[in-house]
Amino acid sequence: MTNAIEKRNALVLLVEDDPGDQALTRRALDHGKIKIDLRIVNDGEEALQYLLHEGDYAEVDTSRRPDLVLLDLNLPKMDGRQVLERMRNHPELRRIPVVALTTSKQEEDIVRTYDLGVNSYITKPVDMGQFVDTLRSLGDYWFQVVVLPPRED
Repeated sequence: MTNAIEKRNALVLLVEDDPGDQALTRRALDHGKIKIDLRIVNDGEEALQYLLHEGDYAEVDTSRRPDLVLLDLNLPKMDGRQVLERMRNHPELRRIPVVALTTSKQEEDIVRTYDLGVNSYITKPVDMGQFVDTLRSLGDYWFQVVVLPPRED
């Protein structure tokens, strides 16, 4: 079976409010083995608008459903846990893989996030080089090793 990602660019939605982390993520994913179309939103409310094709993202062409969501937990307006909970309770969004990419190492955050249905929980490395390496490995894993469900645009 051929992975559909091999025939098109992988689409990743980054939900991150820190411009520095946005830039590092873009740099890391741009230099990976798989071509990635990275879309960025700045808060939880914007993430749900993107995913549900609402507001500024009503046109499906501007908000294609992602193959993977990289989700910061500490976001303005609506935090990442709330976004994850809404995704897991929505029939069209529940299968989209979500990776929590956060600074929190608190056991309570880790357990609660897995209870809400996150696929992976990664603590952002403080070192920029490690951060870039982590994201490249993440891209390789999700788009070369894992078989993802078909994307519903």
